[in-house]
Amino acid sequence: MAKKPIRHKTAAAVAPVPQDRDQVTAAIREIGELQRQIVRTSTEMNDELAAVKERYEAQAQPLQARIDALTQGLQIWAEANRDRITQNGKTKTVAFPSGELNWRTRPPSVRVTGAEAVLDILRRMGLGRFIRSKEEVNKEAILNEPKAVANVPGISIQQGEDFVVTPFEAELAEVPQ
Repeated sequence: MAKKPIRHKTAAAVAPVPQDRDQVTAAIREIGELQRQIVRTSTEMNDELAAVKERYEAQAQPLQARIDALTQGLQIWAEANRDRITQNGKTKTVAFPSGELNWRTRPPSVRVTGAEAVLDILRRMGLGRFIRSKEEVNKEAILNEPKAVANVPGISIQQGEDFVVTPFEAELAEVPQ
């Protein structure tokens, strides 16, 4: 028995195609109107979100203040009793029926202020191993001289084209109050 061919169905395109310059002008105008409506809708959404966020942040603020105060009190107590509750530093985590207290050592980090002066000092002290030099392909130079690298494997210069519709818009002048 022969298998039925697999059919792939796609929806037909329903894009309105203008038939003359007047219809093109009208379509561009409609795009501008729709874009402005999207901006208004987005602005309304953000106004509502800001009000909701502000309301919940106001509710959470006293709760966070209480958490901060309790945490500070726990830290003071834990530091005062650290040797006893960590078995003289053998453990960094202390379990309680309601949770844990623990100390975590952050990884070391380097902070450099006045980078140029530090680089100069490192060079003068013969500590160049602490200076990083980074090699990378200079794409700007390649774009300036594309023929020079035309036969280099791994380098290709690409350029595309976009179709852009830009409805005319005028900004309102600020009205003095």
